[in-house]
Amino acid sequence: MTAAARLAALDSLPADDLCQMAEIALAALVDIMNQETVLLRTGHIKQASTLTPDKTRLAQDYVGFARAVQRQGDRLRAEAPKAIERLKQGHESLATQMAENLRVLATARTVTEDLLTDVAQIVGQQNKAKTYGRAGAVATDPASSARGIAVNRSM
Repeated sequence: MTAAARLAALDSLPADDLCQMAEIALAALVDIMNQETVLLRTGHIKQASTLTPDKTRLAQDYVGFARAVQRQGDRLRAEAPKAIERLKQGHESLATQMAENLRVLATARTVTEDLLTDVAQIVGQQNKAKTYGRAGAVATDPASSARGIAVNRSM
């Protein structure tokens, strides 16, 4: 099926059906974003990243339905005003969930940057010799070199 045929099929759906399909896609997108936010907030970044393909697909589905709703706006407002109102409320829920998700992502990014900065500073603070040895070179003690880096993998 071509893109034009898919658009025509969406545009020809009864008003209630189109709105219901958009609502289902919207609810699924809000749900998966909520799951991702909860996982990120609790530090389960790897688990959250496994949701990305589904979140992407759901977002694409929702955008397709939202565009169809926009194209058919006048008809839908006349034929299904209650469904349009539910979609508006659902869209507000999506906007709220997206804002929370972005806030959590920004926090995770800041924590990661702070952690990497702290590790770099600690590694850079190796004990350095302040005097020259007998051979005229800086005396180095192999035990004073970097002792390793500990990484908390739960983040």
